[in-house]
Amino acid sequence: MRNKTIYRVIDSIDPERLKQFQAGMRKRYSDEHILRELTDCASRIGKSPTMREFEADPETTVHPQTVIEHFGSWNAAKRKAGLVPRRFATRDELLSLLRRLGDELGRIPTAKDIEARKGTMPSKSLYWHTFGSLNNALKEAGFDVAIGEERLERAIDQGVFLAIRTGRLPKFSDWAAARKTDMNMLTEWQVYRMFDARRGAWSTFQFLIRERLAERGIGIGDEGELIELEEGAITPVSAE
Repeated sequence: MRNKTIYRVIDSIDPERLKQFQAGMRKRYSDEHILRELTDCASRIGKSPTMREFEADPETTVHPQTVIEHFGSWNAAKRKAGLVPRRFATRDELLSLLRRLGDELGRIPTAKDIEARKGTMPSKSLYWHTFGSLNNALKEAGFDVAIGEERLERAIDQGVFLAIRTGRLPKFSDWAAARKTDMNMLTEWQVYRMFDARRGAWSTFQFLIRERLAERGIGIGDEGELIELEEGAITPVSAE
């Protein structure tokens, strides 16, 4: 039941005087100061802060309610600060942030790129939850990424190229080393997981590379080295 005594006091407040008082309280902190507090807090805790996390941060000097009074809502303030709402990022916002990250990197973003930007990027799990996978999100954002069978075909093509470049069927470690210098390649673990991480996953992938190489007249020696069959003679294939 409504407490008539308490609400009589509230109802008796002059709305114009209250508005002037609240405006004066807001002037104690500039918008710039509040936004800086938000970004500094995000840097300290390693993620976009919730109201509770912001209030619990001993280095913040602004109460979350003050933030809301300045910007209308907590999430509006975080968007203004360049931070991403943890729960309420829209689908368009998620895609826009991926495109911006791609522009910054000059390549297709990876899950590691997203993890390295906690606070200014949503979590990779939010992308998976919203789009079904990070690859689906990247494709919808306009990046040239392969999914499904197209993804496997791209991996095999990359494997063939790497095999010819190195002169042997790529090992797991060869792929990991090559990926460090060519971020357009799938990661070794992305390739591995395409085979459901089953026993012999990498050798299954090597088999597919071998079959594709055979179509180009290239064979495989006992040690995994590439050999080209030419008029009955076996000669090594140049890695260049």
